[in-house]
Amino acid sequence: MASSTQPDRRKVDIGHPTERRRGRRRLSRERVLAAALDVVDREGLSALSMRRVAAELDVEAMALYRYAPSKDALLDGLVEQLYMELHEDLAREEPAPLGQAPDLPEWRAELRRDACALYRIALAHPQVVPLLATRLLAVPLARRPLAVLQAHERVLTLLDRAGLDERGVVTAYRTVTGWVLGYIFSDLRAMVENPDEPDPAFRLGLHLMPARELPRLRETAPFLAEKGGYQELTDGLDALLDGILAASAARAAQAAQTDQKDQADQKDQADQKDQAE
Repeated sequence: MASSTQPDRRKVDIGHPTERRRGRRRLSRERVLAAALDVVDREGLSALSMRRVAAELDVEAMALYRYAPSKDALLDGLVEQLYMELHEDLAREEPAPLGQAPDLPEWRAELRRDACALYRIALAHPQVVPLLATRLLAVPLARRPLAVLQAHERVLTLLDRAGLDERGVVTAYRTVTGWVLGYIFSDLRAMVENPDEPDPAFRLGLHLMPARELPRLRETAPFLAEKGGYQELTDGLDALLDGILAASAARAAQAAQTDQKDQADQKDQADQKDQAE
């Protein structure tokens, strides 16, 4: 598969406008969240409200509260929608955009595929991506949508196959999730000052940044404005996993040496005791 970073945008099924006007389709939680996602994709998070989603579905706002009792519930539902797309993507068992390296164990290949799938979904729904930070920071683990928890469970299960100790699994989990989300946030951060400006420097607003105080940032900004793509995502993930595996192997070797020393000390003590008797 090509390594293009162009988003694969999918239409949400909120019903044909004529059907909505005639009231032919009944409301459901799935339709409400799909409509909310459609609104945010087109107009941004600031446009999201119960009234706006109700208008999209051609119903009264009060009709939505059965399916999303609050604005926070609607926001959590948007996060859930992204992770539902993630599970659907992974269920198709398609290879990662860069293909599977033949020398990688299955658990690492699957982690790469997970990372690429979430990246693709983020590119398709960039307006929703901020919620991956704000809602997961605000919502306790046990109260997150099941689709989000299942994604956590999948990553932990894959890391269990790496042969890491408990400390290594926790470190790897934090590192992998932190890297993937951080990469997405960095890749999608706002960079363009004036989209209608043809000159790259003025388009990024570099003239607004003091040259003497920020020389490296001004120099690097045009490159930061470009999408890093799948290759940078997986290269960084591989480098982090290599370091975690090396650290885990070093801990295991140190523990084995300590055990051998303890056994040798115990044997010496036993020999000395036998000699004294």
